[in-house]
Amino acid sequence: MGILEVKGINKRFGGLQALGDVNLSVEENTVHAIIGPNGAGKSTLLNVLVGKLIPDSGSVMFDGQSVLGRKPHEINQMGISRVFQTPEIFTDLTVFENVMIPCFAKRDGAFRMHAIESIVSEKGIRAQAEEMLADVNMLEKRDMLTSSLSRGDKRRLEMAMCLVQDPKLLLLDEPTAGMARADTENTINLLKEIRTKRGITMAIIEHDMNVVFSLAERITVLAQGTPLVEDIPENIKGHPKVREAYLGEAQV
Repeated sequence: MGILEVKGINKRFGGLQALGDVNLSVEENTVHAIIGPNGAGKSTLLNVLVGKLIPDSGSVMFDGQSVLGRKPHEINQMGISRVFQTPEIFTDLTVFENVMIPCFAKRDGAFRMHAIESIVSEKGIRAQAEEMLADVNMLEKRDMLTSSLSRGDKRRLEMAMCLVQDPKLLLLDEPTAGMARADTENTINLLKEIRTKRGITMAIIEHDMNVVFSLAERITVLAQGTPLVEDIPENIKGHPKVREAYLGEAQV
């Protein structure tokens, strides 16, 4: 049994079947990619996993506990962190201040905004924030306002903000979206480093197949809200069902 078990998830929006009997198992300490053409249901599934949507039926178990019916912050406290497609950071704060906030929130057990002056007085939390920034190669930019960062650096900062919460599962929604090729390669390398150092389980939604095949150990392919194939990357490449879903070609 995986650390994340999705069974029989269905979700409709009016007459649209967004997810149809989706089953997914993510093994602990692996990188699992969820791919599919536009409208395949990837984002809907991710929103179910983090508590932003309630499915019509089915179950989602994480580390032996049900996710369904819990609020997003409760799911976060269970050990699931999410990196959004558009980095969600505080643009009026510095890089260091951004990482300090979830550091302090983790210790308090709930996300509460505190005055930056009171946060930075905590030596242990400062050291923890610095460690996270060093892990994502952002320590030298600690005093920069985040509004001045490149998209790649904003992504690194958001990852630091997730990692400082010590998650068991990191969900990444299009982590390289809108990036230049150099930033994409840097992000791939960063995720590999995080994976090696921390052994965090990752589930990735991604359109860039270079990213998928560089990172994933297992891949689930969705099409029209329904799983088509789940297999290792070597068997996904050239799979006739995958080619049909993406290209309309039934033959390899």
